[in-house]
Amino acid sequence: MIIEWYWTIALLFGAIIALMSAGLPVGVAFLGVNIAAATAFMGGSGGLFERLALGVTQLLSNGMASITIFAIIPVPMFLLMGEFFFHFGLADRMFNAVDRLTGRLPARLSYVTVAGGTAFATLSGSSMGATALMGTLMVPEMTKRGYKSHMSIGPILGTGGLAMIIPPSALAVLLGTLAQLDIGKLLIAGIVPGLVLAVMYVVLIYIRTRIDPGAAPAYDVPIISRTAKLRLIVTDIVPMMGVVVLVILMIMTGWATPSESAAFGCFFVLLLAFAYRSFKWRAFWKAAEGAARVTVIAFLIIFGSATFSQILAFSGASAGLIAWATGFPVSELTMLLIMFGVLLVLGCFMDQLSMMLLTVPVFFPLVKTELSFGLPEEVRLIWFGVIMLLALEISLTTPPFGLLLFVMKGVSPPGTSMAEIYRAGLPFMGCAVLLVVLLIIFPKIASWLPFLGTVPGG
Repeated sequence: MIIEWYWTIALLFGAIIALMSAGLPVGVAFLGVNIAAATAFMGGSGGLFERLALGVTQLLSNGMASITIFAIIPVPMFLLMGEFFFHFGLADRMFNAVDRLTGRLPARLSYVTVAGGTAFATLSGSSMGATALMGTLMVPEMTKRGYKSHMSIGPILGTGGLAMIIPPSALAVLLGTLAQLDIGKLLIAGIVPGLVLAVMYVVLIYIRTRIDPGAAPAYDVPIISRTAKLRLIVTDIVPMMGVVVLVILMIMTGWATPSESAAFGCFFVLLLAFAYRSFKWRAFWKAAEGAARVTVIAFLIIFGSATFSQILAFSGASAGLIAWATGFPVSELTMLLIMFGVLLVLGCFMDQLSMMLLTVPVFFPLVKTELSFGLPEEVRLIWFGVIMLLALEISLTTPPFGLLLFVMKGVSPPGTSMAEIYRAGLPFMGCAVLLVVLLIIFPKIASWLPFLGTVPGG
């Protein structure tokens, strides 16, 4: 019996959503559906147990190949690097230094939130963790100082977008692995867009304080000497940021692969911990435990994605979906906007890993075969990867159900309404959307740096 491709997709996605709605972890839900689908499509024509055994064998063969490749080593290494920064107190040192250096700058705590939140989010690779941490640290202080909610909550929600694209980003490595992209080029491609987005946030805060100075009242802070400022920069900022810059430079210059660069990054953070006498074995094991927990989840996601993609291809669902999607007389831009819209909707009730697992097997074949935008294939895939990372992050702050909105609600002062959080996050979400528009109009914002001095596709 031949099943039409649309029924195959409806059954697979419907079963996954049903299992996730029942409370099963996303990786387990995908694994269960993959086993059932492999039995049905790859199990041959024998009895049930024979088909199950053959299907599981095919599943393991395809899935194990996806998690035993050198390219995914940066995922646990970048996660471990971020955990080291947090648990050894190095991130706190840098945050406190930025806070003291800003002095009496109007809306200084908002700027500190952008700078500190970017550092936390970039080093950890977790926008939810960074939002919870920065909300707990900064919102009570800014509320006490008389900051309005859009000047305290908004920058915290906004910095998550930077976490996804400024390297080193574990999520970017994971996306590159799932989509079979050049991970080094994808990481480097996020540098310029990330800096542009950071500038947008700073300009937004400046404009809003000029329009409404009372939104971020000034207050007296201790003035420190130039010598003290220089000492803070040299001791508490340059070493921490130097590790990140060094990791990026090693990837850009080809001195080391992304995997080797990530390992060097972990080593350099350990050296800093010893230099600052903040190394503690308890902190080391907590960092290792945290990185291992997320790594297992990430590897399960990769395993599920690889097998799910194989099932879609083997059943003919991928080919049918692509043929259907490309059969409409729509422009390339319309198709790109539809994919962008799908990610925004999914973000209302899914995490980023789940969204990638569902969409990468469908979106990237479409980009590879049906979208052009006048770009070579290799450039186009990296460019779309950056757009997808931004879309994944924007989706988490999309009202009314964006997951970051509820994280922010949980750490905000009592009495903070969801409407306040929506209003605070919208302008910063608008900056990220504007960046996506700029990337569509000027693709070189993302493609210039990773392909500098090379011939794409050559």
